[in-house]
Amino acid sequence: MAVSDSRPDSRSGAHPGARPETQGPPVPAPALASLERARAALAHATAASSAGERYASAHVAALRVTAAILTVRTQPVARRRQRNAWALLAQVAPEFSEWAAFFAAGAPKRAAAEAGLSRAVTEREADDLLRDSERFLALAERALGLLSEGAEGADRAADRAADRTADRAAVKAG
Repeated sequence: MAVSDSRPDSRSGAHPGARPETQGPPVPAPALASLERARAALAHATAASSAGERYASAHVAALRVTAAILTVRTQPVARRRQRNAWALLAQVAPEFSEWAAFFAAGAPKRAAAEAGLSRAVTEREADDLLRDSERFLALAERALGLLSEGAEGADRAADRAADRTADRAAVKAG
């Protein structure tokens, strides 16, 4: 990871699909539902016309991915102090601690974007977060054993996001 780049390195991700029988128990339905909601939030972010909406939706997608991981890796505990989802993610899935820190740092921008502050995020920040959220989803799916595209899935997701960014730029320029 480059010093100037605050995003975690994620070149080893993959997308959903068949789970090999050698990789533990099946993913619980609530976790799969969270991943589906994450995909829907990413689709919404992709279609969003404003940078703020795209950023907020991409951040929500990352939260939903986190919910899926937490569903699989934690047990419900009665009367325990509520903790931030990002802090919990770093605790129960240390391999995602850099992602947790990255997305936690973006929470104030998300709040500002949701509040309608038009200068809260730039087009580039929104596009970068969308791309990073897609990578995070792919890595989480791989960690949960949901594989279909192979080890290059996260890079393919990033390439698709880059193509969408270029398409938006072309539309604005034209």
